[in-house]
Parts: sequence; C-alpha cells; structure tokens
Amino acid sequence: MFDLQLAQRFMQENSIDAWLVYDFRGSNPIMWEILGGKKWTTRRNFLFIPSNGEPTLLVHKVDYEQFTSFDYTVELHMSKEEMFDMLEKLLNGCGTVAMEYSPKAEIPAMSWIDGGTLEMVRSFGAEICSSADLFQCAVASWSSEAFNSHVDASRQVNQIKDLAFDFVSEAINKAKVVTEYDIQKFIMNEFSSRGLETQNRPSVCVNENSGKQHYEATKEVSSQIRKGDWLLIDLWARYPGNNGVFCDITWVAYAGREIPSRYQEVFGVVKRARDLVIERLEEAWNEEQVIRGWELDMVARRHIEEAGFGGRFVHRTGHSMGPGPSVHALGVNLDNFETHDTRRVLPGIGFSVEPGIYLPEFGVRLETNVYIDPDRGPVVTAPLQNQIVKLV
Repeated sequence: MFDLQLAQRFMQENSIDAWLVYDFRGSNPIMWEILGGKKWTTRRNFLFIPSNGEPTLLVHKVDYEQFTSFDYTVELHMSKEEMFDMLEKLLNGCGTVAMEYSPKAEIPAMSWIDGGTLEMVRSFGAEICSSADLFQCAVASWSSEAFNSHVDASRQVNQIKDLAFDFVSEAINKAKVVTEYDIQKFIMNEFSSRGLETQNRPSVCVNENSGKQHYEATKEVSSQIRKGDWLLIDLWARYPGNNGVFCDITWVAYAGREIPSRYQEVFGVVKRARDLVIERLEEAWNEEQVIRGWELDMVARRHIEEAGFGGRFVHRTGHSMGPGPSVHALGVNLDNFETHDTRRVLPGIGFSVEPGIYLPEFGVRLETNVYIDPDRGPVVTAPLQNQIVKLV
C-alpha cells in the first residue's frame, strides 16, 4: 500500500520536487497501485505528489465520480487549455519531477508514459527522472504485517512441498501410479485447506519437462513419475489480503538412492550461483554499498557461464515480490538478461533468487526468497535447498 511519508522522505533525500503520475484510460497501472483501486476512466488524469504538502488529483470533469472515494484534494479540468494551465500551476517551481519513465525503456515495468506527455511536462521547465526507485520505496515496500504474513506463508508452502515429495516417494515405493497432474492437484488441495491462494497452478515437472521454464501439467497431458526420474516442483502461495506476500520456491528431487553425477554437477552449479547472489547481497549491506538488480543477475550469470552453461540460463535471476495479488510484483528484478534493471536494492523490499540451467533431458532451478530488512539487511525467508531430495 502507498505510504505518503516514505514517498516524500525519498523525494527529499534524492532532490526530487514532485511525483507526477499520469493515466489515460487505464494506461498507467502505477496510478492505481498508489490509489488502491482500479477505476474506469475515459480522459487524462494526473496525481501530483509534492515532496512537501498534500497530494492533488487533477481530474477531468467527466471522470470526477471515479475519484470521489480517494482522500485527496481534487481539481477539475475540462478543456485542454484548462488542463495545461492547471498542470503548469501545479508544477511551478518544480525542478525535478519523477514520472513512470525509464531511460531507453530499460525497465518495462516502470515505463508507462508516452513521449508526447513527457514533452508536455518538460515544456513547463521540469526535468524528468524515473519514478522506479521512488515507487519501490513508497508502494513495493513490505510492512511488518506483510513480512509476518510472508514468513507464515513460507512455513506453510515449504510444508506442502515436503508433503508433495513424500506423496511421490510413497507412491513409487508402493508401486502405485503417480503423475505430475496428481501432485499438482495434491498441492492445490493443500493450498485450499490451509487458507492460501495462488496464481495459476504449481509446476510439477519430471525429466525433460523440467527443462521447460513454464511447463504445466494438465489432466490430458501429464507424465508418470517413476523410479529413476528427475523431478522439479515450483510452487507459490500467499494469504489473501492487502498485506499478503507470496512465498515462491522451487526444489528438485531424484527418485533413486544413487544420484547420477550429471544431476549432481548441474545442481552444484545452480546452488553456487544462488549462494553467490546471497553472499553479494550481504557484502553490499555490510559495506553500505549501493547495488542494483542487474548487478546481482550478473553474479549468478557469470558463474553459470564460467561453468559452461551460459546458453542454458534463459531467464532473469529473480523477480520482485511484494504485497498484493501478483506473485511478480513491480519492484526491482534481478535482471540483466531480459531487461537492464538499474533499480537499487532498497531496504524494505523483497524478491526471489532463482538461477536455473535447462538442458534437453532435465532442468535445475533453485528458488528462494529474500527480504531486505531495514535493520538487519538481507533475510532469506525460505529454506535453502543444499542437497538433492532423494525420493527412494
């Protein structure tokens, strides 16, 4: 949820005079993240948040009824001339204005303002900077309630993961048929019985299916899990509500006693890549260094490349996690592959760490979650997998 005090403190500390949030027909999801509820609008509307003082909504008269529930001063415009005059008045004296703009569109999740609107705001004499880090601080940060909800969800999700592996192990040892879809249904039932909610369905992937990044078993297409098979399970869930933060983890297992060396080799490379990211986070915190999402991605990526698997690591190292109904939040991603994420890793935010290697015959991904505690620094909130689970 939006925290005005955090937003204004960040602006004051970073010499930003105001945050101007612009939306046209729902074009900017950041507007609605801040206001706390998507509305149906048809005209151009602005939210002006100064570094000191109360925010103002500059709203077209046609859309006025959509904004009456928000606790901000509302000013109305009708003609384009009125809008320009009122916007220029709001921006008077503002040297640097934050907007949902990303230089060279490096961060698509924070790049929502069209070029013409940027030109209009600049014509008022303002210099525009990206609101990416400001948004992280003010909206994507976890409250203490959010952190506690996440920790409890993590406990539950990890228990479900263990039960899912036990389910497979028991079936194989008793020579019963068990499929990826069976385990997916088992996990979904556990979520429901514990009052957890999820997005989509967990990934239960055997052998070559684990080499596919977003494979999903279905009732019609699902492989049996047999002795000697490799198994990857990716599952995520949270408690419902504004403060609910997902736990999102991935673990791997082998249905046999003697794990083949190839599995051990790839597992070891991925595990070390994960651990190097966590170590770099801790080092940066202890030395009070600024570190950005792309830099952490490169920590994992360089290690995997040096091990000879660079072409098999085909996604970013981690995604943002925060309060709300999406497992992928809008804060910093650990990414220098799909994008060049220049956002800072700030206190109060969370994200996944999940390097992976995907081969034609099997894949390994190890996913955990990290929260940057404002006092303690990086906190790993989900158990780390350090050995391959044996199912037989």
